[in-house]
Amino acid sequence: MTEHLRIVRGDATPEEIAALVVALAARHAEPEAPPAPPRQTWRNPARGMRKPVVPGKSAWRMSALP
Repeated sequence: MTEHLRIVRGDATPEEIAALVVALAARHAEPEAPPAPPRQTWRNPARGMRKPVVPGKSAWRMSALP
């Protein structure tokens, strides 16, 4: 196994070496894709449709409203 990382001076603990490896790996990582934009529902044709009428106290009033 070849050495890719060599400590030249000092006495690094395994935790410090692991932190260094993570920092170097994150630097060369691919950037994350931006999140998808939120869906725009204002132009959805189903938005203009009436909601289902459910039996209840004011169901007769809602039956005439869009």
